[in-house]
Amino acid sequence: MAGGPHAVIFDIGNVLFRWHPRFLYERLIDDDRALDAFLRDVLTQEWHFQHDAGRPFAETSAELIAEYPDHAELIAAWGPRFSESIGGPVPGMLEIVRELDSAGVPLFALTNFSGEFFPPFRSQWSELFDRFRDIVVSGDERLVKPDPAIYALALDRFALSAGEALFVDDNPANVDAAAKAGIHAVPFTDAAAFRAELERAGLL
Repeated sequence: MAGGPHAVIFDIGNVLFRWHPRFLYERLIDDDRALDAFLRDVLTQEWHFQHDAGRPFAETSAELIAEYPDHAELIAAWGPRFSESIGGPVPGMLEIVRELDSAGVPLFALTNFSGEFFPPFRSQWSELFDRFRDIVVSGDERLVKPDPAIYALALDRFALSAGEALFVDDNPANVDAAAKAGIHAVPFTDAAAFRAELERAGLL
């Protein structure tokens, strides 16, 4: 599309790969009610969000273990076994990445992810992530979506103007913030709907 985006910026969690703490802890807690209670009351997504913002796991885990000593072993597992909370690729999305790359479309990622946890995960999927020209990881920058500053940083790092980028994310707040920055922002639902957006933009 003339004058439209020519590069794609991907979110990672629940866009390229399914993610939820349950994927790890259902392997460690047999009782469903105990599992639900642990994820609701102890190892919450709000607690984990500190890692995306740049706090080290050694600090956050020590604080949480002090508050919930009976769950010390389960809490301590979160860091070294974080990659097990990633449930596998979102159907159809890795194929889209490979198609875009084969077509010469510049690919980037902007992810809320711990700077500690991302490198081991990336190494498991190097064939995919090597297709990306750059990846901005919130934990490394100590900025998180939907803070406008992380979008400005990403565009500068990627050497893109806002109008040159199509951004996809499953979180409505992150999509809204990107749109306010002038980026062509797409809410993610599934691969088929995203493919249709790429076709409308002339990228596929």
